Amino acid sequence: MSLKYTFLYFILLLGQAAAGGCNRANPQAAGPQMPPPPLVTVAKAQAQDVPVYLDEIGKSGAFESVTVTPQVGGRITERHFQDGADLSKGMLLFVIDSRPYQAQLDSAKASLAQAKAALELAKIQFARDQELVGTKAISKQDYDTKKNTVDVDQAQVESAEAALETAKLNLEYCYIHSPIEGRAGARLVDLGNVVQANTTGLLLIQRLDPIYADFTVTERDLQEVQKEMARGSLKALVRVPSDPEDRARNGKVTFLDNAVQNGTGTVNLRATMSNRDHHFWPGQFVNVRLVLATQRNAVLIPNEATQISQKGPFVYVVKPDGTGDLRPVTLGQRQGENVVIIQGVAAGENVIVTGQLTVPPGGKVRVASGAPPGPGVAPPGASAASTK
Repeated sequence: MSLKYTFLYFILLLGQAAAGGCNRANPQAAGPQMPPPPLVTVAKAQAQDVPVYLDEIGKSGAFESVTVTPQVGGRITERHFQDGADLSKGMLLFVIDSRPYQAQLDSAKASLAQAKAALELAKIQFARDQELVGTKAISKQDYDTKKNTVDVDQAQVESAEAALETAKLNLEYCYIHSPIEGRAGARLVDLGNVVQANTTGLLLIQRLDPIYADFTVTERDLQEVQKEMARGSLKALVRVPSDPEDRARNGKVTFLDNAVQNGTGTVNLRATMSNRDHHFWPGQFVNVRLVLATQRNAVLIPNEATQISQKGPFVYVVKPDGTGDLRPVTLGQRQGENVVIIQGVAAGENVIVTGQLTVPPGGKVRVASGAPPGPGVAPPGASAASTK
């Protein structure tokens, strides 16, 4: 029995020795190991000058818009443009049948000649009677009658001259020219139609260069807009919604309405901008950024660095000891892909851009190599929502 127990004791010692050797060969089997710090990318908060702005939705409108209307009635006999064509000022558009008006002109010329002949005769007769009135060869009544005839015939000549001018104008009105430079719409009448004077619309012409951008601001922002407009520093950056942010075009604020709209509590404004390439179109919705001032040395970080909790926005800042510090922040206006930090982060600090979800507050982090140095410069026409 003692030999049997001695053998079992020897086997047990061999098993413990083998287990100890395995544990030394595999340290992880000896106990739980701590996971490595989470991998994050960072960006350095930078200070730079940024615009203070209001973002609004507006509509573009033609600089000039004219509905061409005939000033005389008649049948349309000619058309000298194509729908949608670019028209120059004074270009011939329509011709109305001019034959009736040519006849009126000829009649007015004849009436004038007749009136002038009658006046000449009256003047000759009056001059003869002037020589005889002193000798009392004619009565004073006959003298006055001849004098009155001259005056009446003179008035008839003036009336005939006015009728002749009217006939000339009516004949000119048969040839309808473009009153402005602009783009033609679809014609409203075709050849052969009879149009009425000052009633029938023939064509809508709109001038596209320059062009307006009409928009509104709330009455809350009116005082600041008035102040900057008085300084002459107010400007607008306008783009169509499909344009990239850096393609916004400069416009000058040329109109501020004189009243707040009762129903909406807004004030109408208008910006005027160049449109030589006809990029903007009347009636088209546009994004308008009204730049009020410039904020100096604003702290910028990438938008994706900010997070939202029940207590408000926050970011993670990598401290010099390599730990992640949760910082509540106060956000300002967005500047393209970046956002202004009013409070909570200082320029030069590194904020975590990606990997925030795996960072425990106060825990160690590993910063990925090749991380971007900081936020880029925000384009002046970047689309963003105002915090006003």
